[in-house]
Amino acid sequence: MSSVALLILIIALAGVALVAVVVGLVVAGRRKPAPLPDTHSDVLTTPPADPAAPTELSAPPATIEPEVEEPAAPELERPEGTASRLVRLRQRLAGSQGTLGRGLLALLSRDRLDEDTWESIEDTLLTADIGVAPTQELVERLRTRLRVEGEGDPRTVLREELVALVDPDLDRRLQVSGEDGAPGVVLVVGVNGAGKTTTVGKIARILVAEDRSVVLGAADTFRAAAVEQLATWGERVGVDVVRGEEGADPASVAFRAVQSGTERGVDTVLVDTAGRLQNKQGLMDELGKVKRVIEKQAPVTEVLLVLDATTGQNGLIQARVFSEAVAVSGIVLTKLDGSAKGGIVVQVQRELGVPVKLVGLGEGPDDLAPFDAGAFVDALLG
Repeated sequence: MSSVALLILIIALAGVALVAVVVGLVVAGRRKPAPLPDTHSDVLTTPPADPAAPTELSAPPATIEPEVEEPAAPELERPEGTASRLVRLRQRLAGSQGTLGRGLLALLSRDRLDEDTWESIEDTLLTADIGVAPTQELVERLRTRLRVEGEGDPRTVLREELVALVDPDLDRRLQVSGEDGAPGVVLVVGVNGAGKTTTVGKIARILVAEDRSVVLGAADTFRAAAVEQLATWGERVGVDVVRGEEGADPASVAFRAVQSGTERGVDTVLVDTAGRLQNKQGLMDELGKVKRVIEKQAPVTEVLLVLDATTGQNGLIQARVFSEAVAVSGIVLTKLDGSAKGGIVVQVQRELGVPVKLVGLGEGPDDLAPFDAGAFVDALLG
């Protein structure tokens, strides 16, 4: 090869190499390297999670419990005091018993008191259930004062003799207090239908009105209705009731009632008792047992016999039977306002030798009042 040709070949190869270098620089200039991290940046980045680290669970949102309003305690009733009860005693008795007094006054005010008039007076008194012996005594006293001694005002004489017949000197106070820190224990007895359980509730109201603390014992376990009825009476005035299962031993319930009253230091325990068993002797035995069991803890301070004033002579027979079984110390006459036979007051006191202490005047919760001889006679006379 000639030298000229060799020179041309070298120049050509050099040109190709130069072109390749220029193209490479152009391409490299278009590619920008990724920027290095700025260690002085103010933005904090989150480090990658460590797969071995435990996962933290976010707390669930707090549950807001709805506010539940507690039921308001029932408002307790405030029973009437004794004064207002005595006012109503006069009013009620004047309406129901006034016919007896008016009839007697009409007979005694006649111009001539002959034998027929005295027989009519006697019949009127017997119809009112005063009883044969008290009637004869009263008629004899009236004869002496109006006919023999000639005392003028028949109304005044009749009032004085009736008050004496009812006997104002009897102690009619309820023995509701115990001794040596023990509560007074009042045992309430009587046949079903006389208003016995209702009377227990009403006596509780009288004691609450006197600011005395009371516990009720529902020992009439043979009648579920009696237990519920007594509980209702207690709730109305805030008095607790000790009860047992239906058919439970009445003596056991009475014992627990007195035990509860003693432990709590209450003033009085009122015990309602059964009024009917399979036979009369069974009832009397049961009542005797209740009384004996109670007295293992505290003396029974009062035994009240509840009588329906409208039963007349039947009530008197009941009174004798109960008195023999549990030594009755006082009488509660119910339904006296609806009866024209108020003379049962005189007769039952004569037969048992114990006073009428309370009288029922109606269906209202406070229609029970202490018996007052003068108020009773004034009501009879209208």
